[in-house]
Amino acid sequence: MKNLLNNLFELSYQKIKNHKQQYHRFLFDIIIKNNSKFSGIYGSRGVGKTTLLLQIANSLGLESDEILYISCDHPLLAGVSLFELAQEYSKYGGKCILIDEVHEAINFEQELKSIYDFLDIKILFSGSSAIKLTNPSFTRRYSMYHLPILSFKEYLELSLNINKPFQSYSFEEITKNHINIANTILKQLGNEKILKHFEQYLKIGAYPFYFENKQNYTQMVLDTINTILYADLGSIYNISGEKITVLRKLLTSICVSNPLELSIEALSQKIGTSKVTLYKYIELLHKAELLRHIVYEGKRFKSLQKPDKLYLANTTLFSSLCMEPKIGTIRESFFASQVSVNSSIYYVDKGDFLVNEKYTIEIGGKNKDFSQIKGIENSFVLADDIEIGFGNKIPLWLMGFLY
Repeated sequence: MKNLLNNLFELSYQKIKNHKQQYHRFLFDIIIKNNSKFSGIYGSRGVGKTTLLLQIANSLGLESDEILYISCDHPLLAGVSLFELAQEYSKYGGKCILIDEVHEAINFEQELKSIYDFLDIKILFSGSSAIKLTNPSFTRRYSMYHLPILSFKEYLELSLNINKPFQSYSFEEITKNHINIANTILKQLGNEKILKHFEQYLKIGAYPFYFENKQNYTQMVLDTINTILYADLGSIYNISGEKITVLRKLLTSICVSNPLELSIEALSQKIGTSKVTLYKYIELLHKAELLRHIVYEGKRFKSLQKPDKLYLANTTLFSSLCMEPKIGTIRESFFASQVSVNSSIYYVDKGDFLVNEKYTIEIGGKNKDFSQIKGIENSFVLADDIEIGFGNKIPLWLMGFLY
């Protein structure tokens, strides 16, 4: 074990030392301030979990031999007990272990529990959304943080290399004060055109690795999708290659359809599987953050024969999986991807969405009127292609400043 630890430490030292990414996503400050003994970060592949771990490693103020970064998908760790490794490292003065891709470790849940119960060492781990890190029985034990896709705010800060970050706002703050908030943001942008950047974000803005390799970005997104399907879902849930093909077909079908155009019956026929199996696939793709499943508001209270709204999880996926996605679906997908991070969201008969069980939202272009939500209290139109709103008409792009 000591020889293994020496090898891992050398890899860790180089990895942490050579890390150059300076931009901090919103979770960085939250995790640093919390200072929990055990914390976990979960999220889809490609959203920046490894980068976040390395940034935290460089900010803890520990000596180089007191902190260890490991990735459980490395061949050196095949078959290695995380508890025994942590126990050995602790004997030599180790104070913190950053465990990346924790779901690749054998029996990782029990191993982490043993470290938590018996060792005095700080652990920060990361893993995929598609695995047991999202189970309530697991998340209750540790401080768990969800790292979502880049918000439009974060994308702007990265693409424009903005030194002073924009402020984030709650959904309620935006509904009450959207004109002043929009003016503040536009002033900070100076000569940069918000709608131009928003159009770009809808196509390529979800994943931070865009800024590392812009030329091959689309292929990298497709590779990320395949890794989630084959490595995360395929291996963890023992799904055969034939069924993975069905999952891809399901994603493509949702990409080219309106959210309510396909019933479960029609969709199951289209991809060639039973309704029971289809519901299972929808749940898995939702956990993996490739698909967003939004239920009808009335289903909270009773069983209704209402279809659910199905979107790809973010707008970048639309650009990668279908040639000409519908603009209305793109707008709704953007809204849902940003708002669902911190708010509850359902769809309703009048309007498109109900947010936090209070706000009725209709989404459309700049000429969208209030006819579909007329007379509904706390109702708003979220309009694309406008810089500044008026009254209860809010620019859609402002939903990208929630985190």
